[in-house]
Amino acid sequence: MAVIQALVARAETLTLSKGWMVQSSAKVQTTGDVLSASAADVAGWYKATVPSTIMGVLTTDGVEPEALTAEDYQRIDKKRFDVSWWYRTTFKVDSLKLTVDSLKPHVLLSFDGICYRANIWLNGHLVAGKDKVAGTYRQFTFDVTPYIRETNVLAVEVFRAQPGEPNIGFVDWNPRPADESMGLFREVKVKTCGDVSVSHSSVRSRVNTQTLQEAWLTIDAELTNHTGETVKGVLRGTFDGRQLATPVTLAPHERRMVTLATDVHIDNPRLWWCHTLGKPALYDLHMEFVQDGVVSDAEDVRFGIRDIKSHLTPEGYRAFTLNGRDVLLRGAGWTDDIYLRDTPERNRQQLEYVRDMNMNTVRLEGFWGTSQNLYDLCDELGLLLLAGWSCHWEWEEYLGSPCDEQYGGITSEENIQLISESFTHQVLWLRHHPSIIAWFVGSDRLSVPALEQRYRQFLTTCDDRPVVVSAKQLESTISGLSGSKMEGPYDYVAPAYWFDPQAPGGAFGFNTETGVGAQLPVRESLKKMLRGPLWPIDARWNVLCTASSSEMNTLARLTEVINARFGASKTIDEYLHRADLLSYEGTKSMFEAFRVSVPRATGIIQWMLNSARPSIYWQLYDYYLHPNAAYYAVKRGNQPVQLIYDYQRHAVFAVNETLQPVTLNAAMRLIAGTTDRQAKTTLTLKPGSIVKAFDVSCATDAFLLLRTTDTSGNEIAVNDYFLPVGFDEYDWKNTNWVTTPITRYASYRALNDLPRVTCQLTSKQISNGYELTLTNPSSTVAFFQRLIVKDATGALVCPAYWSDNYVTLAPGESRTITCLLPTMDKNAELHFEVEAF
Repeated sequence: MAVIQALVARAETLTLSKGWMVQSSAKVQTTGDVLSASAADVAGWYKATVPSTIMGVLTTDGVEPEALTAEDYQRIDKKRFDVSWWYRTTFKVDSLKLTVDSLKPHVLLSFDGICYRANIWLNGHLVAGKDKVAGTYRQFTFDVTPYIRETNVLAVEVFRAQPGEPNIGFVDWNPRPADESMGLFREVKVKTCGDVSVSHSSVRSRVNTQTLQEAWLTIDAELTNHTGETVKGVLRGTFDGRQLATPVTLAPHERRMVTLATDVHIDNPRLWWCHTLGKPALYDLHMEFVQDGVVSDAEDVRFGIRDIKSHLTPEGYRAFTLNGRDVLLRGAGWTDDIYLRDTPERNRQQLEYVRDMNMNTVRLEGFWGTSQNLYDLCDELGLLLLAGWSCHWEWEEYLGSPCDEQYGGITSEENIQLISESFTHQVLWLRHHPSIIAWFVGSDRLSVPALEQRYRQFLTTCDDRPVVVSAKQLESTISGLSGSKMEGPYDYVAPAYWFDPQAPGGAFGFNTETGVGAQLPVRESLKKMLRGPLWPIDARWNVLCTASSSEMNTLARLTEVINARFGASKTIDEYLHRADLLSYEGTKSMFEAFRVSVPRATGIIQWMLNSARPSIYWQLYDYYLHPNAAYYAVKRGNQPVQLIYDYQRHAVFAVNETLQPVTLNAAMRLIAGTTDRQAKTTLTLKPGSIVKAFDVSCATDAFLLLRTTDTSGNEIAVNDYFLPVGFDEYDWKNTNWVTTPITRYASYRALNDLPRVTCQLTSKQISNGYELTLTNPSSTVAFFQRLIVKDATGALVCPAYWSDNYVTLAPGESRTITCLLPTMDKNAELHFEVEAF
């Protein structure tokens, strides 16, 4: 049973996470007043934690299947969610009486997220009913002081969203959750305070972007008077050894955003940078309201000093600057687990993957996260966040009610009020996070003007981030051009596509979501997903594709490309190797094209980063957190300083995305059969510069191997390409939202005759992993070698952070590669393997 104590000098908050029980109302023959009494019988109820959804509870308890296969989805009893479900827990509140008689304690009960409606009962009293408690993205706080006892029983009856109600959405990424995400999907807290509570503390910052040597801060917080009398006191703030204070008078029951101070001048601030440009420095802010010399309530938040700006380029493309420096957004689209079961540990591993892939941005299509943890980690790890609404409410198929072609489904006054309030709650909840650099108030459509106007009016009072009106290139009558584009593709295109000026999704502007379609998991994960023979490719694979009713619901497109490039595959290994290569080179060149096209290119978001459930589409690592080939493509294609081949200009360019000048030695080898052409040069690159290094010309199939070292000969970056002599021909006129048809494929059949090279592998243990030397002893290229580490049971070790993978070596070449194993026992038995193409 949870216990909370209210102390004289500070308020206390208890998160009610454990000790919950859950049951269907169909099996509960009683009412909320009885269930919220201590004598209620909960025998046979399911054990639960909060945050959770009902399906998350039932899968954890083994009642419903994890839904890995088509048969699993058919087995789920969706009718059980037609009725409401109960959550129930107990907690204690001790020492409620403060020592100062004039300050009577208040007990606040808050819900950060309920999906979708709820009746809330406490100790036999209805705190609030479902007519008031509705809306997934609204947050609720109730003063429950009159109902509090020494031992308390909380019972919450939740109801799922109905068609037409704006809810958490996975769109076509995967099948809908059977329960429509019903539950207490974010934290529930009990808090004691005096007459005034403090919430939503935040810091806005301006930086002298010329010198980076000074900054100005505006600090505010929301204060709420929980009494029927006027209250006077002092709002105080402390950070980095500074103390600030301002007197405040609150009217009875007044809630107001109070500015503690404006233009607080800071010399030599520790700035927050994304990890690719610097260190993400953070400060701790303590805010408290003092009444008659006693702290009524207090709040601690972590913030960063940074200056984020957005502008439209002369061509109308949206670009961003961080602390006055141009930053090319390079990231991928996040989704939570299908049943919202992500843990802090799983969040951390996934976001560390983002850093490891050298990306700097995560796009949240939807305000994801079951707590502040996701956002806290991005602050800590130096990752930029794009947060906002999903297109789930913009299409009738997903919302469940008619949608306007221009404004989507949020057009009625009732829905405008609901979503306006929901947006306000989300921004107040999240605005202290320096990692969030923009709010997306539309995805595939615009917000109706009446709603957009409310967004603008609210933001002018409490936030200064850029607002993107749509992820698509649309024009608002209020805010003007979005400056972003959403022209696809979402399925396979060849590497050269991204460099072609005719390509709608190519390397210009800010492409908010795009990718090459199927990105298959490693073989070891596929065995878990398919539960049977992997070959031949059959209907079992289809349920692991997207949930789109029209496209990308089979592997037909991928198989067509494999057959056209290589010929028909004869085994699963052959199919997977070929699929991995297509995913690898297509994904890598997508990022590379944008990097060599700056400043015309301003941002690129891979669709997607991860999967909500076991999947074979749109992912850089699979549901079991094993990286796939595309992961290492992104890692290699986003090295801060490197050489990149431009398929359109047939040249190699050196890129420096750091804030420091770099001098490097660049080397190129073009191996075609027995011909081995080599070239070298030394280049000095200014910060943010792109410089041509080599021209490339070859009349036959070739391997292009690029190496860069510093002036001392230490490796900076490696890059490789297979360049077929032929080229792909596109039917540009028939481009659709999914892809551009290819009418003639370049042949990769030369790879079918490539000798299988057995590379030599030696390993040496280091402090946090292993250092391996991979050597090609042959006279031919060792192409696309996959490195694997397994434990004593034969299972893949996870996480395993390889410095490089899917490696290509020239004849006689050796490379040193590290494999970091942060969670592995140093004495564990490990096996390293090399899998040849």
